[in-house]
Amino acid sequence: MVSIIDYDAGNIRSVEKALIHLGQEPVITRDRKTILASDRVILPGVGAFGSAMGKLNGYGLTEVIREVVGKGTPFLGICLGLQLMFESSEEAPGVSGLGLLPGRILKIPQKDDLKIPHMGWNSLEVTKGASLFRGLPEHPYVYFVHSFYLNADHEEDVAAVTEYGTTIHASVEHENLFACQFHPEKSSQTGLTILKNFIEL
Repeated sequence: MVSIIDYDAGNIRSVEKALIHLGQEPVITRDRKTILASDRVILPGVGAFGSAMGKLNGYGLTEVIREVVGKGTPFLGICLGLQLMFESSEEAPGVSGLGLLPGRILKIPQKDDLKIPHMGWNSLEVTKGASLFRGLPEHPYVYFVHSFYLNADHEEDVAAVTEYGTTIHASVEHENLFACQFHPEKSSQTGLTILKNFIEL
């Protein structure tokens, strides 16, 4: 069973539809027992870091997430979900993230004619052997919508990068933790392959 964590964040239904397309029967839930019983757990999201952490804490989901990660269940963060997995964000000074992995979320620097938020298709440079990108070309194109980006502390956790005014850590993998700054559910067949690879881990 695949659980999608429900904390009132945007984009949950798009992820659900993509998983259904792949033959899954995902459950959108914030129920602790359901999440802990799941084979795979996804934390999607579109929105602001501070209010999202407030919702996770308010619903008691912060500890549930740490518990499910601690028991080794494959866990995937998408967009805001990736950002919440790390320690802090410039978007919400003083607000602690989940701290599942070391790193900070930074504002994309304003340069030349770059538009922020970053919205659109970018190619990735994928780390050889990255599990989420099995069967994909070396530089797959995926869809981004974000104003903040991940700067992971440990280079070995970075599964893919892209360039947009700076080097963006676009995907991470560490043991049972996986995350994408881009939206696989909006990235056509490439994104469906990424979600399929996660389901088949």
